[in-house]
Amino acid sequence: MLPTSVTEAELKAVAGAPIKLSNYAGKVLLVNLWATWCNPCRLETPELVKLHKEFRSQGVEMIGLSTENPDASAESVREFVHDFNVDYRVGWVTPEVAVTLMQGRDAIPQSFVISRSGRVVKRFVGFNPAETPVLIKEAIQQALNEKAAAD
Repeated sequence: MLPTSVTEAELKAVAGAPIKLSNYAGKVLLVNLWATWCNPCRLETPELVKLHKEFRSQGVEMIGLSTENPDASAESVREFVHDFNVDYRVGWVTPEVAVTLMQGRDAIPQSFVISRSGRVVKRFVGFNPAETPVLIKEAIQQALNEKAAAD
């Protein structure tokens, strides 16, 4: 389970109200930590956009959180969202939340598939174009199936 220091943190969003992970309780959620300067993140983002299109009708939510300074990167993050046609919520992770999520592994991108019960089903560090999208899809499917099995 994610600690409340992570789920209750108010994270600055590119648009609209701050992002709070606790607002997504009861949903399957993919959280992606990334940065505009990160090449693997640039490869991964179009894949995440595709996965979001595929799974959002099943209630899967996605959030992209830049690890950059929100003030210094505001313009570059907005451009990134526009250039990659990102259709899920994007904001910035605080250093405290990033440290907790990354558990000492500060490589990005990192993605976390979180089940409806708030359990981290799977964590991905880095991006491999041949493997990561397939594995993320499997983890999302596993998270979607989890509640069905518990009903």
